[in-house]
Amino acid sequence: MAGGKIKKEKQKGQRAPSNHYQGGVTFHKSKGQHILKNPLLVDSIVQKAGIKSTDVILEIGPGTGNLTKKLLEAGKMVIAVELDPRMVLELQRRFQGTPFSSRLTVIQGDVLKTDLPYFDICVANIPYQISSPLTFKLLFHQPAFRCAVIMFQREFAMRLVAQPGDNLYCRLSVNTQFYARVSHLLKVGKNNFRPPPKVDSSVVRIEPRKPRPEVNHKEWDGFIRICFIRKNKTLGSIFKQKNVLALLEKNYKTLQALQGSRNVSLGGIDDMDVARLGNQSMELDDGMDDEMDVECDEAEGEVSEFKNKVLSVLKEGNFEEQRASKLSQESFLTLLSMFNKAGIHFS
Repeated sequence: MAGGKIKKEKQKGQRAPSNHYQGGVTFHKSKGQHILKNPLLVDSIVQKAGIKSTDVILEIGPGTGNLTKKLLEAGKMVIAVELDPRMVLELQRRFQGTPFSSRLTVIQGDVLKTDLPYFDICVANIPYQISSPLTFKLLFHQPAFRCAVIMFQREFAMRLVAQPGDNLYCRLSVNTQFYARVSHLLKVGKNNFRPPPKVDSSVVRIEPRKPRPEVNHKEWDGFIRICFIRKNKTLGSIFKQKNVLALLEKNYKTLQALQGSRNVSLGGIDDMDVARLGNQSMELDDGMDDEMDVECDEAEGEVSEFKNKVLSVLKEGNFEEQRASKLSQESFLTLLSMFNKAGIHFS
């Protein structure tokens, strides 16, 4: 009895609660290291990516190279960006002395801080904590690539593809779909990974629009941020808020000053002028896709001339009772154009 008890306690004490291994490498959940272990799923991702034999492929977070091997078989060259030096060594060992070694380039570093080289297609199983910044880094990469096929946390993926009126439709949905065509490819259960994450995943295809929309990025983003301060409130209510009116009026007066000093019509102010307004930031939040906690008091007292100007734009386009959660890309573009023609800018 005593011997059995000692043996049981020893086994309990030796248990590794969070370490998972492949080829002697420890994976850490805290670093977003979840390696695909299902070979059929890897094959399906590569097939759906539509890789050509002439493609240069960007892979982000290759880990130990399960997906990398299939990408090397399908394309011309793979550029793998990996932050963990242990994984870099494992990747190099795995392909050293094979026919693939000359077609694999490994870049050690943070993909968000790395200047990415030319690539035709991106295929990646990424750490979920970098999903939003990575998506937009790819969307603004030049020259534009053909498509990206990326594994995301399922809820994030469903926000990417959400349509007007959907519960998950948000600023992330609008911004991503403005710059790219987005489609859902696969739902992936958590048990397909080692170690398994706490949530299910989805594979999404992102195809940058060509040509890219001819809209000032800061202007568009500032406008969409305000519209989604409370996505289920009417735009009339949002644009009556004190802080929103104060920021817009500050931008308006700055533009008026530029107009006066340069003796040009309002319509003649170019992107460089508008970009100068970046110091008066319209970034009322830090999140990409959540409703924001902001001061919601509406402007009180005597109605200002500028407030009337803002509200008249909304009334003219019948947007006063509309909600951001229901508006299409075309409607947002129409309203932004109307504001700009009235001299109201959002950079």
